[in-house]
Amino acid sequence: MQPDTQISPITRRRWLVASGLGFAGLSFGRPALAETAPAASITGGRAKSTILFFLCGGASHLDMWDLKPQAPLEYRGPFQPISTSAPGVTLCEHLPLLAQQAHHLALLNSVGATVNTNDHHAGYYHNLTGHVPDPSFVILGNNRTPMPDDWPYLGTVAASRRPQHPVLPNAITLPHMPSRKPYTRPGQFAARLGVEHDPLYLQGSVEEPLKFTAPALELLPGNETSRLSRRYDLLTAIDDARHEFDAVAAARVWNRQQERALRLLSSSRTTQAFDVTQEPASIRERYGHTVNGMSLLLARRLVEAEVPFITVFWLGHGIGSPLAKKCKSAGSWDTHGNNFKCLQDDLLPEFDRAFSALLEDLAQRGLLDETLVMVTSEMGRKPRIGDPRSGGNYGAGRDHWTHCLTDVLAGGGVRGGQTYGSSDRFAEYPAEKPLTPADVAKTVYHAMGITNLEAQDSQGRPYQLLAEGQAVTDLF
Repeated sequence: MQPDTQISPITRRRWLVASGLGFAGLSFGRPALAETAPAASITGGRAKSTILFFLCGGASHLDMWDLKPQAPLEYRGPFQPISTSAPGVTLCEHLPLLAQQAHHLALLNSVGATVNTNDHHAGYYHNLTGHVPDPSFVILGNNRTPMPDDWPYLGTVAASRRPQHPVLPNAITLPHMPSRKPYTRPGQFAARLGVEHDPLYLQGSVEEPLKFTAPALELLPGNETSRLSRRYDLLTAIDDARHEFDAVAAARVWNRQQERALRLLSSSRTTQAFDVTQEPASIRERYGHTVNGMSLLLARRLVEAEVPFITVFWLGHGIGSPLAKKCKSAGSWDTHGNNFKCLQDDLLPEFDRAFSALLEDLAQRGLLDETLVMVTSEMGRKPRIGDPRSGGNYGAGRDHWTHCLTDVLAGGGVRGGQTYGSSDRFAEYPAEKPLTPADVAKTVYHAMGITNLEAQDSQGRPYQLLAEGQAVTDLF
């Protein structure tokens, strides 16, 4: 047999990795338990795509969106609210660029996402799936990594309800997969929906913000696309001789993975869509030369490429970095120490520039009305200043707080320039018009015109992917 017709080294593992499943599909995925709804089930809703910007670590709701200037000093901190382009809507004084875009924003200040562990893993799961974490989160703590029968990430649910993109996956996540292995956060995968719906993960870095790679799509040396096609033909011939094998559900998933991988690997549009260097220097400058700014710019490019769901997980500077030491954290929004200096000097300026640029860019291109943009986090921060783990009052940090946070929506038919609901006087708990992560997830589905959330288990029995919650239709 000639080298070009050998199946090796395009192994089953390699095909699965090339499909974009990466760690998720290989380590804990399993064949699909749900058949996706047909495109005909999608009615209404303006959003053709959604960009979800997740502020990893737990962003301080009362220092960004829901300031309490009348609260005692030990709660409110030094930041002041400022007026914005939307009458009656105020933001933190350290978000001046975003204040000019507030007429696009809807602030949901009454999201109560209480979880029984008050930690990151459960916070991710609750806010990304809409489902209350099960008791295993209490039992396992940080060892509660993703499981095959977890509820699926709302982004993978939405993507599964859209017609398949001709080239790219329907769900793409960048610039990293939170968090450091082995502590991968639950809630960001398709799980029981089926590994073929897992996002394609693009990798970025703080050091090289213009460079995004898809390690799952890298060919082995010497495997150009023409040779890959010939090997695929051989694999197809072999599969044709296994009719009884094709009847197995796992084999059907395997065939879809092959087709998906070949489509991605053989299309020049794949790498072009991921190349932010094609953007004018002035555009890149507006977003800011950081990995998070460039990730949002890439998200806009993927909206233009008609990818249904794009997730951007904020990438921090990492454990041991100067920012991590300053904030007593892993270098993201987990501000256990120096909450106000970390926000004022580092986190808020980068966020302000990048996120305001995204809204401005989408609006100027006529894309905002058909693109839902959402900002959320796994939790808010504790209203009373002083985390015992970082010096108490002297350390000026804020501890975890899953009992209340603010979600932000824009575009996709959402009426901008409004604040929905409120928290109590200390921003500790929701007060008026309380919401849950299930309500927020249902609102995302509503914006995308997705009404059918029925799936089937392995026995063909129907069940609802999210039975709880109601869409907040008053926002539209």
